[in-house]
Amino acid sequence: MMTPRSQLSRVILCLAGFGMAACLLPWFGAESLSLESIMHFLQGENTVEGFIFFHQRIPRVIMALLVGGSLAMAGVALQVLFRNPLAEPWTLGVAGGASVGAFIAVVAPSIHFSIGPLATSQCLALVGALLVLGMVYLLARSPKSFASHTLLLAGITIGILSGGIIMLISYFISPYEFLSFHRWMVGGVDAVGYSDLGSFLILGIPGWILLASQTREFNHLALGSEMALGQGVDVRRTRNLAILGAGLITAAAVSVTGPIGFIGMLIPHATRALVGVDHRAVMPSAFAMGGIALACCDTFARTILAPTELPVGIITAVVGAPIFLLLLIRISR
Repeated sequence: MMTPRSQLSRVILCLAGFGMAACLLPWFGAESLSLESIMHFLQGENTVEGFIFFHQRIPRVIMALLVGGSLAMAGVALQVLFRNPLAEPWTLGVAGGASVGAFIAVVAPSIHFSIGPLATSQCLALVGALLVLGMVYLLARSPKSFASHTLLLAGITIGILSGGIIMLISYFISPYEFLSFHRWMVGGVDAVGYSDLGSFLILGIPGWILLASQTREFNHLALGSEMALGQGVDVRRTRNLAILGAGLITAAAVSVTGPIGFIGMLIPHATRALVGVDHRAVMPSAFAMGGIALACCDTFARTILAPTELPVGIITAVVGAPIFLLLLIRISR
């Protein structure tokens, strides 16, 4: 049995790996960078290598770390909420719903509004994510618990419906607009900057806080609603906060990087195998491991065919889909 001290050391190890990834991964890419050029840039010289390092690679790596960590946190919360090991924003169709909202904002520039610091694409992505979460919640609900097969069917159906809506709207836009949005739909962090980081954090930070504040309740909810009620947990409040938090960070991620699959499903399982089932340890560790996984996949995607870059969503799909099938077979057995 894992001791609290051993568990804490593993959580710290995950967080240390997150920090190391943030420091090391910006140095990898199609262009080799020298420390001398970076230092000259810091001293005021406008070197190309310094610009690449500070204005392209650092925000890109940070974005990958934050998005990967956020998707992993959402996966942890949704797996507890629906008591299904295959639940995550992508498999439940949440990412598809957010994509529809962001797609409408892109192809209909006449629809322009903002709510505080939130732009149109973020608002519509959030609406789409929350609508899908609510639909899945209602469709998969049974008198006592959530039916796993109903949950997956609901998520798959809503994902297909979201894709159909996007294809329908694509017939009414120019081929150039559709081509640019198609690359976004694959999922990638190749076109981000510091402004995109700010946009992400507007929704991301509240979502992190909501999910992190419910880790103790998640421990009870993982044992079942009746058990959680017996322990004094306000199950309805916990579920509502989990849905809102997962919707916020999913909308934040999708509105900036597009839908990226499988990170939210696979990383929680790996995290529980490493640090145990206490969600007070699982949630920060999953954030760190999810960020490391996506940042490493993105680094691989932008170096394997240099100078051509692959969208990171292709890498996560190619790696994640076979593992998803193995998990599905294992669960069915």
